[in-house]
Amino acid sequence: MIILGSTGSIGVNTLAIAKKFNLNIEVLVAGSNIALLNKQIKEFNPSLVIIKDAKDIPKVDFKNVLSGQDAIIQMIQNSSSKVVVNALVGFFGLLPTITAIKCGKKVALANKESLVVAGKFIDTTMINPIDSEHFGLWYLLDNKKIDSLTITASGGSFRDTPLEKLKDVTIKEALNHPNWAMGNKITIDSATMTNKLFELVEARWLFDTTKCDAIIEPKSIIHAMVNFTDGSTTAHIANANMQLPIAYALLGKLDEQILPPVDLLKLQNLEFKKIETSRYPIWDIKDELLQNDNMGVVLNGANEIAVEAFLDGKVGFLDIAKISLDTINKFHNIKINSLDDIFEANKNIREYSKALI
Repeated sequence: MIILGSTGSIGVNTLAIAKKFNLNIEVLVAGSNIALLNKQIKEFNPSLVIIKDAKDIPKVDFKNVLSGQDAIIQMIQNSSSKVVVNALVGFFGLLPTITAIKCGKKVALANKESLVVAGKFIDTTMINPIDSEHFGLWYLLDNKKIDSLTITASGGSFRDTPLEKLKDVTIKEALNHPNWAMGNKITIDSATMTNKLFELVEARWLFDTTKCDAIIEPKSIIHAMVNFTDGSTTAHIANANMQLPIAYALLGKLDEQILPPVDLLKLQNLEFKKIETSRYPIWDIKDELLQNDNMGVVLNGANEIAVEAFLDGKVGFLDIAKISLDTINKFHNIKINSLDDIFEANKNIREYSKALI
């Protein structure tokens, strides 16, 4: 097995499943958390390690270490592993997804940007979704005829913050998620609700329907709902832990318990809230994003630039959505006809968004 992003939360949980079921780890790919990577190397003894920056190679306690995206692509092409766990962050994860599928490998996908920007060019039959929302939808479908899909959102760091205070929130406050401890970018994306837009686009490609929506469920116990044509709805309820979808993505079938079952008597006061554009302005483009399969690359590129600027203290929190919406308006009529178009568009989109800053 290949793990792209071994030191992030998905990677750590994947390795926990690998240890539990004695799965072989051929390659570990990591970013800058070399201390954790060294511990993983010692425990799982991979054949190859790839890191982000060549300057960090001397810090890695391993003989066979490479760096950069080219090394990742060549490794996927030459590896014997049948499964690639892609937990890389951002647009950087697209080429590894495409390469793995071209090589006939199954992709356990946590890199949502792959489907957001290039879903119409990706064979989703080669993908097992890791996100808990999409895993919940897959788990529920079971060949019934569906009408629509609903996933849930936590509401992010500012779900209860008075609207008039949003313009002045700090980076530290934005990174303080009420339910999760995640990476910086995905925590900000959760606060703006951009992450949930990404997940709707993922669902659109994975389950072949544009009738996708989301609602806020603050406890994050209900992950997804399938609304059937007969008027009934079924929900996927599970304690929040990424090891369940990861285990299914890697093993296909499970006959033993991965998580403690939900005690329904202890849940108390489950509630659902509408995602309001007054708090989450980016939600205004939800329907356009689902209907126009060229818009994913625009939103992703603009958002990555805007979030980076916010984390660098160059723009305010509300400017993230403003930059994304302005960029989407600029590239509203963009046409994407090939993977080459995606990479060219991504470059132009990022340049425009940077100019806004």
